[in-house]
Amino acid sequence: MRIGIVCYPTFGGSGVVATELGIALAQAGHQVHFMTYKQPVRLNALQPNIQFHEVYVPEYPLFHYQPYELALSSTLVDMVKLHKLDLLHVHYAIPHAYAAYIAKQMLAETGIYIPIVTTLHGSDITLVGSHPFYKPAVTFSINQSDVVTSVSQSLCEDTHRLLGVKREINVVPNFIDILKYDKLREDCKRSMMAEPHERIVTHVSNFRPVKRVQDVVRIFKRIVEKQPAKLMMVGDGPDRKMAEDLCAELKIEDHVVFLGNSNDVYRILCFSDLFLLPSQTESFGLAALEAMAARTPVICSNEGGLPEVVQDGVSGYLTPVGDTDAMASKALSLLTDLDQLRTFKEAAYHRAKTFDINHVVPMYLDIYERALACVAR
Repeated sequence: MRIGIVCYPTFGGSGVVATELGIALAQAGHQVHFMTYKQPVRLNALQPNIQFHEVYVPEYPLFHYQPYELALSSTLVDMVKLHKLDLLHVHYAIPHAYAAYIAKQMLAETGIYIPIVTTLHGSDITLVGSHPFYKPAVTFSINQSDVVTSVSQSLCEDTHRLLGVKREINVVPNFIDILKYDKLREDCKRSMMAEPHERIVTHVSNFRPVKRVQDVVRIFKRIVEKQPAKLMMVGDGPDRKMAEDLCAELKIEDHVVFLGNSNDVYRILCFSDLFLLPSQTESFGLAALEAMAARTPVICSNEGGLPEVVQDGVSGYLTPVGDTDAMASKALSLLTDLDQLRTFKEAAYHRAKTFDINHVVPMYLDIYERALACVAR
């Protein structure tokens, strides 16, 4: 199959999932073409069956904001024709589903009919997509896609509720490649990050307000008062400075390391004893799943898709949003009881295995066959 994948090329979950999916499809023998404004961060284009096509947006003084959607649509048309693509799989509704629909209409004028699979990832629906300025276009694009998927049942329900979408949405969860974590575990030198008596707590995010990174700092303050520990803050974004300032205010800056964006998340997680994710909401919680794959239990909020990933009291704990006291208490109950911590670590790993890529890629291949059947009718 010849598959075009459109995604954001950043460290965010939707780009990571789209990239890992494309790599897996290529390894299975499919021809995969990535199309976006720069090479995705987790993509090595020098792999068999993978090509990357940059979307070039020419600057023109008339435009205050350059029209990426138009450039993307034109690129999709050109690449479909040149490489005889069988379908387009677009990740994140805005602006990718909209651009794909325009490309599909342009191609139809030339007698080429290509199906569109749209995968909804979260904030494209719950934040941006539901905004009155964008809601009509997002709803239209979803309804015009041949097949639509969402990464959790929670997001599926949010899409129906917030946008009034009536059509079927297929739930295909996010995934991890469990073998990557197993291989990295063989070279996991914990002593690089902390002393033997210290516990390692980790947070990974884009440091946006929805992630509540100041809650992470407050929780860790409570932890380090009772248990020697280090906090690894991985990622970057608008709230990083506030988190750094809060560390200084609470006088715990010597125990906290801000690592910025990293392609070594797997390696960092393998050192970790506990993962904190106190988000306002998570449509799935890929960061939590990646932590669990590295045998790291998760303490997180009980919102969005997180209860579909983390088993409360088994592979971690679910707590109300903003309840830093409860999160700190649960954290200390694990970090001060090594036997219980080991039990949770193994449970987290076994839970993560149910989301292995080998279980999920066949689900997408089935989705692709259904999309192709829509065009064949």
